[in-house]
Amino acid sequence: MATVKIVLRARTNKDGTQPLAIRITQDRKASFIHLDKNIFAKDWDAIAGKVKKSHPNATQLNHFLAKKYWEAQEKSLEVETNKDEVTSVAVKQKIKPKGGKTFFSQADLYLKSLETAGKYNRFVADAPRVKHFREFLDGRDISFSDITVPLLKRFRAYLQGERKVKERTIINHLVVIRTVFNQAIQDGITDPKYYPFGKDKVSIKFPESIKIGLSAEDVRAIEALDYSDNGRLDHARNVWLLAFYFAGMRAADVLLLKKSDFKNNRLFYAMEKNDKGGSLKIPDKAQAIISKYTVRTANSEHNLLFPDLEAVPDLNDLYTVQRKTSYAVKNIDKALRSVAADAGIKHKLTMHIARHTFGNLSGDKIPIQMLQKLYRHSNVSTTIGYQSNFIHKDADEALDAVINTTN
Repeated sequence: MATVKIVLRARTNKDGTQPLAIRITQDRKASFIHLDKNIFAKDWDAIAGKVKKSHPNATQLNHFLAKKYWEAQEKSLEVETNKDEVTSVAVKQKIKPKGGKTFFSQADLYLKSLETAGKYNRFVADAPRVKHFREFLDGRDISFSDITVPLLKRFRAYLQGERKVKERTIINHLVVIRTVFNQAIQDGITDPKYYPFGKDKVSIKFPESIKIGLSAEDVRAIEALDYSDNGRLDHARNVWLLAFYFAGMRAADVLLLKKSDFKNNRLFYAMEKNDKGGSLKIPDKAQAIISKYTVRTANSEHNLLFPDLEAVPDLNDLYTVQRKTSYAVKNIDKALRSVAADAGIKHKLTMHIARHTFGNLSGDKIPIQMLQKLYRHSNVSTTIGYQSNFIHKDADEALDAVINTTN
């Protein structure tokens, strides 16, 4: 069993005082929690573990220390009851969690973990959502036990009424709160009984989105454009087409393609989002674009096919890579608006539309298992759900079967 004791640390402050701390010892290993109280060594009774009467605030300090001691004892017992293996660090974390016990202190830890893991896109999306929750609470912090179902319903109404955001955005805000809540439960900072999500509580269900891709005629119009005198639009068109030719490859993966990824008339790459690897045949149309960029004179040390991320010093710096990729895709999407206008396309044209376009043109022509492989989906159910946006034959025939009976 871990032992808990109030001690006076040996370190001396500039004014000659020394800090008081809780010492947790388990298997001869100690952890310390400082109590932000400092006294002179002459006023400390090390054997009794209390402040001597010689200190002017001895009574108040001893009451404070006794309270902290019994709180630590209670938390230590709780850890030992719930865990097979107990360390002094685990007991310390239970008594004084890293970052603090309130929601926003834990939200800060969550956002910091996204930065550390290089998840720039998640960070820039979730940081404003945490900020909006704080603004809803008028800037005050909140304990996890106070995040109740009624409170979250009021937050939903605030987002919908005052911020005028759509349902999917509201759900994304709730997902962040749920994520921080789960983190706090896993770290033993709050009790699962306070969890406000789930059945008969706050449910999280994303609304179905409508995915629309371009037609074959639209793609041919893009291919036929002559941008020999406009390098910016030519580059945007080429990146979009290559993404489409490789089964709707994600923009981040396209911009990170290396020349060495193309071997024996095949492309070998792993999708950045889920690290699923594989290879694809290089279509003739794709080879024409690849050849054009392979011979360009401005080569980077990274051996990238496209120049958009050449300035990134270290491709292993995931946060910087995602940040620069985000900027690059925004610039390409801006150029694609001009491409769409030149091609006479009324539909919105972005890098992500390349994926929708492949889905739209494949329809029900390709077996779902093959589409799963092409899309690099981890689960076939994801493929089925995605492709259902582009399979209309059965519904169209059913509609005609009814409508045509009136002819």
